[in-house]
Amino acid sequence: MSAFKTVVWKVLNLPEPRKDTPPTQAEPSQQQTTQPAGAAQWVAAGKRVQAERNGRGTPHTASELKETRTPVTPWALQEEKSGKRALVTAGRIALWLVVALAAFTGVRSWFWPNEPAPAPAPQIQQGSTYPVQDAQSIAARFAYSYLTWDEAKPEERTKALARDMPKGMDSSAGWNAKGQQSVLIAQPGKVDELGGKRARVHVDVLVSTPGVTGKDKKTQPAERKWIGLEVPVLSTSGRIVVTGQPGIVGVPTSGPSVTDQNVANSDVQLSSQTQSTVETFFTEYAKGEADSVTAPGATVPPLPAGMTLLDVQSWNVDQGKGDDRTGTAVVRWQIGDAELEQTYRVELTRVASAAAERWQVAEVHGGAS
Repeated sequence: MSAFKTVVWKVLNLPEPRKDTPPTQAEPSQQQTTQPAGAAQWVAAGKRVQAERNGRGTPHTASELKETRTPVTPWALQEEKSGKRALVTAGRIALWLVVALAAFTGVRSWFWPNEPAPAPAPQIQQGSTYPVQDAQSIAARFAYSYLTWDEAKPEERTKALARDMPKGMDSSAGWNAKGQQSVLIAQPGKVDELGGKRARVHVDVLVSTPGVTGKDKKTQPAERKWIGLEVPVLSTSGRIVVTGQPGIVGVPTSGPSVTDQNVANSDVQLSSQTQSTVETFFTEYAKGEADSVTAPGATVPPLPAGMTLLDVQSWNVDQGKGDDRTGTAVVRWQIGDAELEQTYRVELTRVASAAAERWQVAEVHGGAS
């Protein structure tokens, strides 16, 4: 082989050509048809290169087929056992499920952000369901009937008590059908719930007893007094009934102690300026003509007849600012032959006109605040 052919052979990466032995005498036809060894190898090499470019190989000789088709396998394939394969498959499925869930929740939060949990509903303290007003009404009516008696008409008390007592109960309520007493006022008060739809109602009662003559021929004068009565009641079938005999109890003789009330600082100058205004108002107030001295639009109902102003003992306007001010007036009234001192809270308003301005009474309330 020439040097040029050798270089081309190396560039084309072709195998080294083989020198074929010349044909024997016994094969004349083969000798005549076989191309020269060098040319045949070039043709075979060209066909092989062309086949490799087209993606298929067409080796012509056994040695070439052996060189091109003998695989070299560096490892051997082994089948996995069915249990192991199932375990691996299950693990892969679980892993992909976790990945998919994480991806879904992450993407979902972009469009539907998690809302904060709602605050728990406030606990509402429900008040008593006991019919307090009904219990007070029935207890007051029963107290009126219970503390009213007249030996000349005993059946009237019995009928009155039967309205508020269970059917079949003794409606005489322990009275011996003697004596005389009447009730002027029956004022219901506190209701103590006892459980089981039972309660105890306190009633303040003003009774009047006539003058009586005793066995010693001495006459006792008529008397009025307050009595406390506690009445046991029961709520049943939509009604309140008295379940037993009540008991008379004492009435407090004084109220509880209270802390000292705060006294507002007085505006001395304004108090002096409005002293005559307040005195004029109370004078007309007693006459029933307060509208003539009150501020425009103010309405003050008149006092009962028979009250005459003696004097305004004191008048002090509270410290403050603006056109509306409040003060305290201590007033002494004459009612018949009696004299009575009372306290009022008076609200003033400043009324201005083209000529001048003045203070007038807008409201009046009894009692110090």
